[in-house]
Amino acid sequence: MTSTTGHQPRLINLPVQGKTLEGNPLGDPSLRLMPVYLPPSYDDKKRFPVIYLLAGFASSGASFTNYSFMTPSVPEIAERLIGERTMEETIIAMPDCMTRYGGSQYVDSAATGKYETYLVEEIVGAVDRNLKTLPGREHRAVAGKSSGGFGALRLAMRHPDVFSAAACHSGDMAFDLSYRPNFPAAARILERYNGNIAAFYERYFASPKPPQGEFALLDLLAMSAAYSPDRSRQAPENMRLPFDPETAETIEEVWQEWIGFDPVQMLQGEEHRLALSSLKLLFLDCGTMDEYNLQFGLRILTRELRRYGIAHRHEEFMDSHGGTSYRYKVSLPALALAIRA
Repeated sequence: MTSTTGHQPRLINLPVQGKTLEGNPLGDPSLRLMPVYLPPSYDDKKRFPVIYLLAGFASSGASFTNYSFMTPSVPEIAERLIGERTMEETIIAMPDCMTRYGGSQYVDSAATGKYETYLVEEIVGAVDRNLKTLPGREHRAVAGKSSGGFGALRLAMRHPDVFSAAACHSGDMAFDLSYRPNFPAAARILERYNGNIAAFYERYFASPKPPQGEFALLDLLAMSAAYSPDRSRQAPENMRLPFDPETAETIEEVWQEWIGFDPVQMLQGEEHRLALSSLKLLFLDCGTMDEYNLQFGLRILTRELRRYGIAHRHEEFMDSHGGTSYRYKVSLPALALAIRA
C-alpha cells in the first residue's frame, strides 16, 4: 500500500479461528486473517472504539487495503481524516467473510456456513480479546457498501446488543427492484450451460479470469446460496433458484424465502424497528444512478423509517454503484463520533 499522505497507516492482520466455520459445506478455510487499522495513538495507554467494515460481493476485508491510483484505501482515508482532526481515533476491523461462491451476505446459511454467527461472536470476541478496545455495544459500529451495506443494516437490526451505530452504503434492499430484474439475464447465461449450475462453476473456477458477461448469474447463485439453501444437494448445486431457468418466471415459494432477508420487509418486524431505534446513528446513502435500482429501495426504506419515527441520516449523491469508496469519508467520521469514549 502506497500512502498519499506521506505517513503509512498502521495495519495488522489478526488471525481469527472460526469454530463456527469448521466443516462448512464449501470447504472454505475456517482460519481467516482479518486486516485491522490501528489509529495513530494506539500505543498510548488508552482504549478505542471499533468500526467493523464489511466488504461487498466478490470482495473481502483485504480489498479495503489495496492500493489504487487516485483512490485511497480505507486505512489511508482514516489516517488522513484523523490527522486533519475531522475523525475521532478509531480501530477499523475488516472481516474476511468470503466464500467459494463470491460472498456470504453475512448470513448463516446451510449452503455456505455460519458467517453471521462467525462475525458477531467470534470476530467481535477476537477483537476485544486481542486489541485495546472499549468493549460493549456502545463503542461498536458496523458499516459496509453493497452486500456489505446489506450486511451492516441487517446485523444492526438483528444484533442491537452488539452494535450501537450502523452505516449502509448502497445496500441490497427492496429485492423486487434490485434482484428480480436480473432473473432473465441470469437465465440466459445458465441456458448456455443447459441449466447445469455445476458446469457453470466448473468453467468459472477454471478460467484464468472471470468469464466476461457472466457476473449476473454468479451474483444470483451466491444470493441463492445465502437466502434459499438446499440441504438435500451437494455443492456447488446446494441452492434453490428463485426463478425458473427456462422461463425466468419467479418461483414464488423460493422468492418468499428471499423476501424474508429484505431490509425493507424486515422493518415490518417490531423487534427490528426497536433495534434500529436504539442506534446512536443510522447512516444511509446511495448514488442516484445506481444500476441495481438501490436508490429507489433506499427511498422506500427511509419512507418507512420516517413513518415509524426512527431517526436516521439519508443522503444521495450523483454517482453509480461502483467506485464510491470516497463516501467512507462521510460515514466513518460520523460513526467514530457516535461510538467514541
